[in-house]
Amino acid sequence: CQIRSLALKNPSRALGPVIREEPMEIQLIRNATVVIGLGDRRILIDPCLSPKGRLPPFTFFRRPPRLNPTTDLPENTQEALTAIDAALLTHFRFGHLDHLDRAGLRFLKKQGVPVFCGQKDERALKRKGLKARPVPDDSETDCLGGTIRAVPSAHGSGILRMLMGPGVGFFLRFPGQPSLYLAGDTVLTERVRRVLKEWEPEVCVVNAGGAVLDVGRPILMPVHEILEFVRLAPGKVVAVHMEAFNHCATTRAKLKSHLDSAGLSHKILIPADGELISL
Repeated sequence: CQIRSLALKNPSRALGPVIREEPMEIQLIRNATVVIGLGDRRILIDPCLSPKGRLPPFTFFRRPPRLNPTTDLPENTQEALTAIDAALLTHFRFGHLDHLDRAGLRFLKKQGVPVFCGQKDERALKRKGLKARPVPDDSETDCLGGTIRAVPSAHGSGILRMLMGPGVGFFLRFPGQPSLYLAGDTVLTERVRRVLKEWEPEVCVVNAGGAVLDVGRPILMPVHEILEFVRLAPGKVVAVHMEAFNHCATTRAKLKSHLDSAGLSHKILIPADGELISL
């Protein structure tokens, strides 16, 4: 991959006016596993592909200790995973099996596609046999004819954030497509707010499950932070990472109810597993 410095404050405007060629497609497979369609390019995000119940519980006391994933993969998963050109991994170290499990690892190795990741995950992913491509957070990296930039995330607060390890979101710009911010596993921070206000992403994908562990504060945005995220977002928001792992407390119905009450439902889409959205 090639790296170039980012001189502009707002990378979403770096290419000037954008002429839309084809709609952006976002397909939720399950949890945070998403396929992004950008014209003839297809990018897989955080592949967790284990069958239902193959992974251990992530919490035992604050939430019922169910085996994970708590849901099956949708029937159209194999079709959704055809012709993948690249993958993005938001975080890997310290056992984040809900974003890359053994089944997802096998899939990526078999496909042999470049795997874009945060700089701190590069070495560990290469040891697993993947074609890791580190993405710095202070410059743009060329990716399949577009550009990608890492946005450091905060997977929890205080000591939990340190224990959860490093993670990133990604900001993508591709010719003829809306600018896209994948927030990754994060709580709402000033950095996230600045991305929404200053870079003005036209589409955002937010991990909205409100995940908790047996101790400490939530490690994903709880509902009140999701509501603020949606208010700040200049364009459409797609909410994922719900109802598939036992540590996630926010359901689709709960989130929709709060969005309706706050008058924000028109700004957000909450796909079902397997659902394809065109934007």
